[in-house]
Amino acid sequence: MFDLSAAAATLSPAVTGTLPQPDFVQLHHEDRAAVRAELMAGLLAPQAFTSPKYLYDALGSRLFEAITELPEYYPTRTEASIFKAHATAMAALIPDNATLVDLGAGNCAKAASLFAAFAPARYVAVDISVEFLRQALGSLQAQHPSLPMLGVGMDFSSSLQLPPQAGNGPNVLFYPGSSIGNFTPVQALEFLRQARSACIGGGLLLGVDLLKPRELLEPAYDDALGVTSAFNRNLLPHLNQLVGSDFLLADWQHAAFFNAAESRIEMHLQAMRDVQVRWPGGERRFGQGERIHTESSYKWRATDFEQLLQSAGFVSTQAWTDERGWFAVFWAAG
Repeated sequence: MFDLSAAAATLSPAVTGTLPQPDFVQLHHEDRAAVRAELMAGLLAPQAFTSPKYLYDALGSRLFEAITELPEYYPTRTEASIFKAHATAMAALIPDNATLVDLGAGNCAKAASLFAAFAPARYVAVDISVEFLRQALGSLQAQHPSLPMLGVGMDFSSSLQLPPQAGNGPNVLFYPGSSIGNFTPVQALEFLRQARSACIGGGLLLGVDLLKPRELLEPAYDDALGVTSAFNRNLLPHLNQLVGSDFLLADWQHAAFFNAAESRIEMHLQAMRDVQVRWPGGERRFGQGERIHTESSYKWRATDFEQLLQSAGFVSTQAWTDERGWFAVFWAAG
């Protein structure tokens, strides 16, 4: 009988249909002691808080994907309309043979939608949610087998130092979705300075949510279906896992509102009753109505953000907005 398995073993990967695999560099190694110390310091602060990066465990990442589909959440579809209308103009500014570096890549869908227009020589996906990124990038590589891809498991919120495997540029840093709004203005300036250093002869393409009336902003962060509430409250079991705390979901509700003085949406977890939360080596009593600040999303005027880019050292900028002026995509050349 003819041995099919033996014959298959002699065939090349192209003949057998073996798919290329993306490379992967793991820079983010969780230091459980440091994470616990950071989180406990925030929980014990006079105004309790946590970093928004802790919203994005595996389930949190998937819940955020669902948020982007909600009718109230305008940023994703508004930004997408800008890319659709102006991708050709954006592509004209991108250097030849550029590496597209996708910061906070998530499911990689936004960057992938621009591959045809931007024709990158290489794709580098960066995200702190490592396992989620591995799955997304593996699927994307199968769809684009000829495009070299690298995944980088990295927390770039504090340092934007790309690994040597990312190459020598030119780099186009891609930071869509208005995630820059999670930084305070001071933090945003420092991040943009680091981004400029990482561009290496390329530039930065990022989405910025613009200031608009409260009645448009608040429903985007407190939807009728309650998906954003689930996303925010999912932080509690994640804290229990990271800190060993005993938060109960039934004790907390989602709260989101626009802080006009700071020009930002704030998300909080608010105690529905007096609760005592304990963890190994510590505890805190939260009174009814007391809050844990989990995320801020700053809203910018386009002229103010352009000035911020210039302060960060970018030599030229260009912006595209939707017809209503709700959102902007900025190109900043290094």
